[in-house]
Amino acid sequence: MLARLLFLSYLIASLASAQQGDKPGEVQKQPTFPIPPSPVLTPEQALKSFKLAPGFRIELVASEPLVSDPVAMAFDPDGRIWVVEMRGFMPNVDGKGEDAPVGRIVVLEDTDGDGRMDKSSVFLDGLVMPRAIALVRDGVLVAEPPKLWFCRDTNGDGKADEKIEVAGDYGNRTSPEHTANGLLWAMDNWIYSANFTWRFRNVDGEWKRAPTAFRGQWGLSQDDFGRFFFDSNEDQLRCDLVPSAYLVRNPNCRTAIGLNHRVMKDQAVWPIRVNPGVNRGYRPEQLRADGTLATFTAACAPLIYRGDNFPAEFRGSAFVCEPAGNLVKRDILTEKDCAITGRSAYEKTEFLASSDERFRPVNACNAPDGALYLVDMYRGVLQHRIFVTSYLRKQIESRGLEKPIGLGRIYRVVHESKKPGPKPQMSKASSVDLVKYLSHPNGWQRDTAQRLLVERANTAVVPDLQRLAMTGSETLARLHALWVLDGMGVLDLATVESALADRHPKVKAAAIRLHEPFFKTADKDKVLLNLLKLVHDENPDIQLQLAFTLGEAAEPKADDGMIAVLQHAAGNAYVREAVLSGLVVRELEFLEKLLADKSWSTNKPGRDEMLKGLAQCIFTGGKPKRVERLFELAANQSAATTWRRLALLDGISATAPVTSKGKPPIKAKPIHFPGEPAAWIVLQKSSDSVVRERLEKITALITWPGQPGYVPPPPVVPLTAEQRERFELGKTLYEASCAQCHQPHGLGQEGLAPPLVDSEWALGSDQRLARMVLHGVRGPINVKGRVYELDMPALGIFADDQVAAILTYIRRAWDHGAVPVEPATVHRARTETAGREEAWSETELLKIP
Repeated sequence: MLARLLFLSYLIASLASAQQGDKPGEVQKQPTFPIPPSPVLTPEQALKSFKLAPGFRIELVASEPLVSDPVAMAFDPDGRIWVVEMRGFMPNVDGKGEDAPVGRIVVLEDTDGDGRMDKSSVFLDGLVMPRAIALVRDGVLVAEPPKLWFCRDTNGDGKADEKIEVAGDYGNRTSPEHTANGLLWAMDNWIYSANFTWRFRNVDGEWKRAPTAFRGQWGLSQDDFGRFFFDSNEDQLRCDLVPSAYLVRNPNCRTAIGLNHRVMKDQAVWPIRVNPGVNRGYRPEQLRADGTLATFTAACAPLIYRGDNFPAEFRGSAFVCEPAGNLVKRDILTEKDCAITGRSAYEKTEFLASSDERFRPVNACNAPDGALYLVDMYRGVLQHRIFVTSYLRKQIESRGLEKPIGLGRIYRVVHESKKPGPKPQMSKASSVDLVKYLSHPNGWQRDTAQRLLVERANTAVVPDLQRLAMTGSETLARLHALWVLDGMGVLDLATVESALADRHPKVKAAAIRLHEPFFKTADKDKVLLNLLKLVHDENPDIQLQLAFTLGEAAEPKADDGMIAVLQHAAGNAYVREAVLSGLVVRELEFLEKLLADKSWSTNKPGRDEMLKGLAQCIFTGGKPKRVERLFELAANQSAATTWRRLALLDGISATAPVTSKGKPPIKAKPIHFPGEPAAWIVLQKSSDSVVRERLEKITALITWPGQPGYVPPPPVVPLTAEQRERFELGKTLYEASCAQCHQPHGLGQEGLAPPLVDSEWALGSDQRLARMVLHGVRGPINVKGRVYELDMPALGIFADDQVAAILTYIRRAWDHGAVPVEPATVHRARTETAGREEAWSETELLKIP
């Protein structure tokens, strides 16, 4: 009896001491290597802890008490720094009190011109865990999840007295590292975010929003041409090679290789001190034998350097913060054939590293003076409470890392060969002068001038902008001028036509893209003719943008133009994807045109992949008559064009679910034909073993009455009046909250959200599904045989009847016939998981019946 009581006491103590971040079965051994002290350093002492690349120095711009717990910053047109203070973050190792309204927005000023801030003013306080900021019009956007506010000072006292809600679904407060942030005014004049799937724009004082792709975890940047760069904790740099809106046009096209493109494969980091205070430092792959962090674990705030203080070879480099390793990495980027790849700039060393464990670079900014600015949250505890492991808790408590809090620094990195630029004074600059700023070598100056010109909408400078767009000497000035004219709503056809002859392919590609609004005017025929003149241009940028833009025209002549582009560019996977994305319900007709083109009798690089992609889209559409025609086209190929038959069959078989190793087979939902397709009978007669191998894979994807093992579709029980009402509510809520990722058609987005159509997760256990929606899902998950890396947000803010409505909708939309979900089912799931804060993993979900 005594032994049982002792064991029970031990068990209770073990459960009480376990942390939410602990993983079952993991042994969390503390490190055996020597750990030096981590004292709090004064700003002056901290400056001595840095090791930088040759030729650079680091300078203090601001520190406590002027700034406290900074996480983000932005410069206004006159060089003042607006800082987001997340003062509630982890006040202790348990995170108790983080919901206190102590967050602030402060404005820092350099009143004596020495480059160091000496005045701090509170613009807005009383915030709970604020996380992002953007200056817009005569106010600022402030992210305080789940709210996005537009705040203004209307009486000139330096404090916000007007607070307008722009969005009520801007992330959540559950997990600070997995919710919306970033707020970047982009080249196309929309404001984008990381970790959020909506973009915003203020038009004539009214806030508009539109769906966009999911991008990364913390931080968002753009390069000189408006391409987005982002990351996640263990993946330091990804980017969108193309505008995301194009790749959601065709629900039958499931690939999106142009989005979420991995730029850096090498994730190694090289700190200059040991890093035992990382969350999973007990794992052998996390730390090297010498105790230093081996690979990224807290990558954040990637920045494409666009300033003019560093030497020319640094422009376009990516700088990535790693606060867990107390360093900033530099990556050198290279572009070829529409793709961007990167490599570490230094061998087993970093651009910037500190021996101070409390140095926590959590954000980086391009600046008016051309330097690189770093936001240092300066603290011992970096990991949020819902992920803290028992290992890390012991590190924090045994080494006194929990205190102090409320510190923070802002640094700037400058090159010793050049003095930083002067303090800007752009808020009162004339519109004529702002046009001149578009030619400035510093990207911050150009971006700020573009924003101010768009917001002022002063038509008096339109002629100046038109001249700059058409004849400016600087490539980037011409590009910005086009987007300013577009943002002001005054871009005319003559200007954009002129830009089609631009000597730089990136400007020329932008001009092609900016022709698209004119498809809806009386000049549409002329516009199409302008574009068709470029189809033989062999520059990859031109080929890619033409493929996208011609798809917007959706006319037979435009389809002919895309075929002409493919004559030169079928070997480019991004161009092939661009063509497929624009062929909404026209894939079969386009395929017939290609196969009728005699030049496509010969296989050249990428042609088989193009045919495969078209067949995959047609079969994914699931229309029996169109699929039967696809079989006919495959069957009609001659011996000389067997490669085309194989490509078409490969495209069909590619739609089959892929069973992961160690998982039970996934049964496909077949396409039902009224009878065995005649062309299928012809194909079955083939003696070619390679063809028969393909047919074997396709057999499970089609069915018809009389086929051996034929199972008719199960009858669908009609919804009751109450369930129908719930379904309609669910449709409205789905379109507002889910469709931006999973799409209105439920087919999802490659690299972002898996399909809901025929998904075993959507149509399976209602208790499992309810939990997924209430708490979110994170990590790899197998959906219809494909593994998706998810960071699905929790929707627990919805009431039980609303969640039930959403789930009823997805289980009965798109020809589904699953049992609808009752509010009581959701209530039960919510009650049973009331204490849960972390998102679910696939392993956990599979245990739920």
